[in-house]
Amino acid sequence: MSSHNEKSNCESCPAHHASNLKKLGVDMRDWDYVIALAGNPNVGKSTVFNALTGLRQHTGNWPGKTVSRAEGGYAYGGKRFKIVDLPGTYSLQATSLDEEVARDFILFGNPDVTVIVVDATRLERNLNLVLQVLEITDRAVVCLNLIDEAERKGFEVSERRLARDLGVPVVPTVARFGQGLDELLASIEDVASGKIICKPLRTSNESPKVRNAIDKLSQQIQSAYPSLNNARWVAKRLLDGDKGVTAAMRNGQLGELTDISSATTQEFATNLEILP
Repeated sequence: MSSHNEKSNCESCPAHHASNLKKLGVDMRDWDYVIALAGNPNVGKSTVFNALTGLRQHTGNWPGKTVSRAEGGYAYGGKRFKIVDLPGTYSLQATSLDEEVARDFILFGNPDVTVIVVDATRLERNLNLVLQVLEITDRAVVCLNLIDEAERKGFEVSERRLARDLGVPVVPTVARFGQGLDELLASIEDVASGKIICKPLRTSNESPKVRNAIDKLSQQIQSAYPSLNNARWVAKRLLDGDKGVTAAMRNGQLGELTDISSATTQEFATNLEILP
């Protein structure tokens, strides 16, 4: 008869995780949820992507871009998930094409969940991107990858405290060995289905005057772009003088991204007296 410890060990092994996951490769028909996969370069993001989809190769480019893209699918818990591997980037300020592609997909692509893969050995550096993503979306999961290397280097990372501070699920993983993937999949499904309601950390040090300007502008933006999932973030970027977002407003690109006609976009941008 197997002992309780033997059973627990079995449930924690990669083979057990694999039994709950069906890798669909490029078969992404009739998906239930769309998942964005974000992260700094060299944090194991592609390893996570490959482990979930069964793919081993990145092919194709984003429409109209020279940046490579990878999409795949997996089934878990009776649901089908389409996962989009975003370009590795350190920021979403859109100072490069990679950053622009990643930011636009999270903001305008309306993924059901954004999974942010971070390197547990370089957590402080990686948190910059995490906080930027949490400014854009309420639906996120942090994949705390390479936790084995962090422990080997003597780092102590409390995923529970980090989850409490960030307001989103945090799952420690060693993706190359399949460790933690079942917990990651469960967290993704819980956030996508609404079983977990995230309350992401958002820093706010604006003065009352600036806050009022953001509120006013975000209301105008939301009215013009009802499908935009975070008008407040766009308003803040406009007030910060973000040239990319400002140009997208003026030339109609923002309207195209949110399925609003270019004519409406041009009229809205022209009427905005707050725009720089």
